[in-house]
Amino acid sequence: MTTTNPQETHVTTGVTVWLTGLPSAGKTTIAYELAGRLRAGGHRVEVLDGDEVREFLSAGLGFSREDRDTNVQRIGFVAELLARNGVLALVPVIAPYADSREAVRKHHDSNGTPYAEVHVATPVEVCSERDVKGLYAKQAAGELKGLTGVDDPYEEPASPDLRIESQHQTVQESAAAVYAVLTERGLL
Repeated sequence: MTTTNPQETHVTTGVTVWLTGLPSAGKTTIAYELAGRLRAGGHRVEVLDGDEVREFLSAGLGFSREDRDTNVQRIGFVAELLARNGVLALVPVIAPYADSREAVRKHHDSNGTPYAEVHVATPVEVCSERDVKGLYAKQAAGELKGLTGVDDPYEEPASPDLRIESQHQTVQESAAAVYAVLTERGLL
């Protein structure tokens, strides 16, 4: 005879929170701050950092439009799978093309999985000053081509669930704003 503990079988609703924006906009920093807050509240959380996913799940892909779209779809699939199984999947990924992000949203919708898009709308000048990975400096020195938002396109979301201007608030305030949207939508 098998007995189950009701606390072990209770699955909360998961959600994918897709944070899109330029390189060095603050997406990953906000995601990790939010993850800490959510974990402290007892939520199951995974951060699908775009750089880590590219290394392990999308190794071998370049930065052509086709490869970027493939990368986004792979990340979207994993996020939806996690969210469908009660995990809050935080996805800080550039995802420069609107149609690719929309395909991820539609996949979530088709499975009835909650999805929230957050545009970390940091101006390219501020991102360049932050230059966390040195990408803007390499682009300016001619060592890098195809930098999103500089010499490769970034299509801003037309109507995200939340738009954050990270240059005007702290990381904690940005994470709190995302938390508030999730709460308002009944996802926490």
